Amino acid sequence: MKKLTLPISDEDIRALKVGETVLLSGVMMTGRDAVHKWLNDAFIAKTVEPTEDDVTVFEAIKPILDGGIIYHCGPVVSGVDTGDYKFVAAGPTTSIREEPYQALVMELFNLKGVIGKGGMEAKTLQGCMDTPAVYFHAIGGAASLIAQSVQDVITVHKLDFGVPEAMWVIDVKDFPVVVTMDSHGGSQHVTVKEKSQKVLDELMEK
Repeated sequence: MKKLTLPISDEDIRALKVGETVLLSGVMMTGRDAVHKWLNDAFIAKTVEPTEDDVTVFEAIKPILDGGIIYHCGPVVSGVDTGDYKFVAAGPTTSIREEPYQALVMELFNLKGVIGKGGMEAKTLQGCMDTPAVYFHAIGGAASLIAQSVQDVITVHKLDFGVPEAMWVIDVKDFPVVVTMDSHGGSQHVTVKEKSQKVLDELMEK
């Protein structure tokens, strides 16, 4: 099992291959549907004019995401009313909803990784090769266990999106993940899909 500390270098990313288990430590950020759409609309496609607050937040998250990781996660957080934030549960969100945006966000920030569950498709896989970056699969159904790796909630951006959709900046230690899409075009999700289709085809022929 490899241990990596954020930010992660291109060299370390290219050394990762599908199937490897990794423990991640350092500062990362959560981001789901609202975050990816906001980034796309305001800073990539530029279909809306960013507000002053948008620009301030964008500048604040740039150094976190440069060489960093976005975690597809809608956490359960205590202390929201008091500002004494603590992650109670931090399980991964299904990643495929971010497929239209993910490669573009990788390029925009020089992201080195995305964490989620369920895998992603061709556009993101190409983004992993180009950036370079990897897709890390987190353990579904282990939200409370994963939350234990969160050492500190540093800050939160766009809390007006709602707690699950906000950008939570967290410091983690030994966050467990598996590489299921690498920077060399390898994808465990494609392999599983092809094998499943083969079995289905064989069953249909009988």
